[in-house]
Amino acid sequence: MTVQGNDIAIRGPAMRAQGFWRDETLLHHLDRAVARSPDKTAIVACRSDLGTETRLTYAQMDDLANRVAAGLQARGIGRGDVVSFQLPNWWEFSILHLACLKLGAISNPLMVIFRERELRFMLGLAESKLLVVPASFRGFDYAAMAENLRAHLPKLAHVFVVGRDGADGFASLTATRSDARFTAADGPGPDDVIQLLYTSGTTGEPKGVMHNSNTMLSNLAPFAERLGLGGDDVIHMPSPLAHQLGFMYGIVLPIMLGGTAILQDIFSAPEMARQIRDEAASFTMGATPFLNDLTEHVAATGQATPSLRVFVSAGAPIPRALVAKARQTLGAAIVSAWGMSENGAVTTTRLDDGEEKATTTDGGPLPGMGLRILGADGAVLPASQEGQLQVRGCSNFIGYLKRPELNPNDPDGWFDTGDLARMDADGYIRIAGRSKDIIIRGGENIPVVEVEGLLFRHPAVAEVAIVGFPDARLGERACAFVRLREGASLSLADVAAYLEDQRMARQYMPERLEIVAELPRTPSGKIQKFKLRDIARAFGQG
Repeated sequence: MTVQGNDIAIRGPAMRAQGFWRDETLLHHLDRAVARSPDKTAIVACRSDLGTETRLTYAQMDDLANRVAAGLQARGIGRGDVVSFQLPNWWEFSILHLACLKLGAISNPLMVIFRERELRFMLGLAESKLLVVPASFRGFDYAAMAENLRAHLPKLAHVFVVGRDGADGFASLTATRSDARFTAADGPGPDDVIQLLYTSGTTGEPKGVMHNSNTMLSNLAPFAERLGLGGDDVIHMPSPLAHQLGFMYGIVLPIMLGGTAILQDIFSAPEMARQIRDEAASFTMGATPFLNDLTEHVAATGQATPSLRVFVSAGAPIPRALVAKARQTLGAAIVSAWGMSENGAVTTTRLDDGEEKATTTDGGPLPGMGLRILGADGAVLPASQEGQLQVRGCSNFIGYLKRPELNPNDPDGWFDTGDLARMDADGYIRIAGRSKDIIIRGGENIPVVEVEGLLFRHPAVAEVAIVGFPDARLGERACAFVRLREGASLSLADVAAYLEDQRMARQYMPERLEIVAELPRTPSGKIQKFKLRDIARAFGQG
């Protein structure tokens, strides 16, 4: 695949000289893991629909990946071809990525929530040659949808369905030859595109983010070092593998470490707790809802997860009250992190950070990544001032597929994240929201994240998101969308009285309250505020 507008030639020499780009691929790590511990469990994957569990050793995982690679090759898949797969957190997902690597093909993971409209665009833009889907998942017929898609996508030569016959879903794709062998030498170069992942949709406009082995692996090595992760760790992944969080930290990281991955296909807090206990998982990672629900479950049932050592929460700022409760309830280090599909985790707090850093920041940059905060005039802002967050460094992506005009890197390699943040004197940042999420009421910027954090502490509030709606006099006013705890009630007067007790300025208080059953989210847990803004926009027209 041709990449336009990337800065590999510019970044490469410095990244290699500093040791961040090691010119390896995941296959080098897989080969070493197979040679070192062939019988060690690599994956434990549960199928909620069948009530089954699959365990694969490193030797079995490598053998399956070789056979699937041979099957793909027999269907005309080769270097630079795009293989799309829309699968839940099943073991087949991991095997497909490894098989693509062995051929130098490009993995294109797709969220299971996508339907024909989104997939026509995504598969068409990628010119995908092969698509893998489940027969069904959570009651939806993916096989029928995939067949309908083929009529509109002339370059989609093959569709394979996992579980069509209720047996081994790879039976029709996997080569029968047991002697098929592909090694790291057969795979892509370290600067070749290995992953095409569409942004998860908090802005409503999907873009195809491209990564190579150097950009992806250079994120994971310092991440693991900072959090003290190694080959003995068991990594539990409840987040979708088709999201960058799940992909990088649920598929790639365990193989890099030579550890074990536990995959959860449908999230529920009781099942997450059970898997952590039964498999002695030491690490997990997910957005705030995962942390909140696990904490609430353990607190309510007393069924502890004693093996859990680290919970990294990324995707949205964690309310301070939740961090404190989770630490006490789970007995694990609660690590805040911030990142994007375009660069993986960029910042994290550290295991030994005090409560202030852990609860009021999203951490400091990982080695190899730089941060700066710019004001409206483009000048770098001093500590504690809020502005536009930009990042650059080893794990920045290499471009958006066929859309170089959208690549936001400047000539010096700085990537405009679209997030608002402030940085303290120690280089730790706090995300204040997306640029599009900012609410300006009568010329005053409302600190949305701070207001949401306070409201989250209200005993009636289970979840909250605040967006602006148009106002003829003030420009915008704030609306709070709230999901209540069971049996609770809340009025706008209650909200105002509570925030007044917290000594919050009246200008910052929400002026409309909407009680909702659920907040719209991406599969990774991020609240889709653009959908809430669409709802709120009508308020200003009423």
